[in-house]
Amino acid sequence: MLINTDLHIHSCFSMATSKDMTIKNIASKAKEKGLSLVGTGDCFHPKWLNNIEESTEYIGDGIYSTEYCNFVLTVEIEGYKKIHHLLIIPNIDVAKEIGDKIVYGNKKSDGRPKTKLKPSELLDIAHDYNCLIGPAHAFTPWTGMYKTYDSIYDCYDGKVDFVELGLSADTYMADKVKELKDFPFLSNSDAHSPWPHRLGREFNKIEIDNISYTSLKNSIKHKGIKGNYGLYPNLGKYHMTGCSKCHKLIDPQLAKENNMECVNCGGRIKKGVDYRINEISDFKNPKHPKFRPPYIHIMPLLEIISKIYNKGITTKTVQNIWRNLIDNFKNEIDVLINSPINKIEKIDYKTSKGIKAFRENKVEIISGGGGKYGEISFNKLIENNNQEFMTLDSFK
Repeated sequence: MLINTDLHIHSCFSMATSKDMTIKNIASKAKEKGLSLVGTGDCFHPKWLNNIEESTEYIGDGIYSTEYCNFVLTVEIEGYKKIHHLLIIPNIDVAKEIGDKIVYGNKKSDGRPKTKLKPSELLDIAHDYNCLIGPAHAFTPWTGMYKTYDSIYDCYDGKVDFVELGLSADTYMADKVKELKDFPFLSNSDAHSPWPHRLGREFNKIEIDNISYTSLKNSIKHKGIKGNYGLYPNLGKYHMTGCSKCHKLIDPQLAKENNMECVNCGGRIKKGVDYRINEISDFKNPKHPKFRPPYIHIMPLLEIISKIYNKGITTKTVQNIWRNLIDNFKNEIDVLINSPINKIEKIDYKTSKGIKAFRENKVEIISGGGGKYGEISFNKLIENNNQEFMTLDSFK
C-alpha cells in the first residue's frame, strides 16, 4: 500500500511550539491533510509519552492509532556540536529505555532534548535498539550536520539510515553531493503547530506492506520511498545566505570578506543552504541514483489561497475556500496533487490556476534566507481586467 507520512513534528512540550500540538489535534488535522502516518516527535518527554498512551490505541509493532491517523514514535535530538538528529523508534518501552541513556539533564525541560553523546555513539545506540537514525534538516546553517562536517561519514563514523533534506533543500540540490547516492531522502514538515499550512507541508509517499514499524523501517532502508513532496527550496528560510537580524540577502563571498557580519545592521550572517551545498557538491548538475523517487514541489493550500486573494490565512474568505475544497475532495494533498483542475475550477477558479501553476512548475518566487521564509507571488498570473491567469516563463 502507498501512504503519505510526515515523520518529523514536535509536541506542545517543545520550546516555541503551539500548545495545540496534542495528539487529538494533530490526528484530526492529519486526516484533513491526507496523512496516514505521522511521527509523534518528542517521544523522550515523559508527559508527551503519557499523552500518547492516553490518546491512542496501541495496535502492535510500534503503531499508536487514533480514529483519524496512526502514529509512530519519533524524536529530534540536539547532540555534539549542536547537530540535530532524527530518530524513529520501535515502541514506548524502547523510548523510555534509550531516553535515559541519551538525554542530558532533565527530560521534562524540552521536548527536543539534548545529549552529550557524539553522533557515532548515537548511531550505535539507535541500531542496538532497532531504531532508525539520520541527520535532521541536514544542510541548515544552525543545526544541520553539514554545517560542521564536509562528509556524513566523518560525522557518524558509520552509515545512517536516511538523510532528512529540510525545507531549504530538495532532491535536485542534495544529489549534487556524490556520497548521498546511497541514502534515502526524507522530506518532513518539522511542524510546530497542527494547522494545515504547517503539518504535512513536506511529506513522503512510502510503499509499505502494512501499517507497522517493521514495514516502515524496511521501506525506508530498502528503497520503498516512492515520492518526496515539499516546498520549493528557495521558499525555505535558510536557502540563501543572509543576515539573521535584518534578513538582507548577501553575496556569500562578500559575507566572508566581512567575517560574516552584516554591513547593513551589524547582525550575524548565516551561510545559505544553496551555497553550502555548492561548497560540498561533486556535480554541477544532480546525478540521481536509480532508486531515487521524484521530488514534487507543493505549497500549503491555505498559503496559495491567501496569496491569490491577498488576504490573511485566518480570514473568513481564505478559510471558507479552503474548507469548501476539503469538503469536496478527499483531503488537501488530493486537492494539491491529484484532483482534476477542471473540477477544482468549479469550486474556486482563481485557486485552481494557482494549483495548476505549481503542478507545472511555473511560479514566481522571492527567495528566503537568514531566517526569513521566501515568498510566492501570483501577481503575474492575474490579468488586470478579468482575473485570468497567464503563464510564467520562469521563477526567480
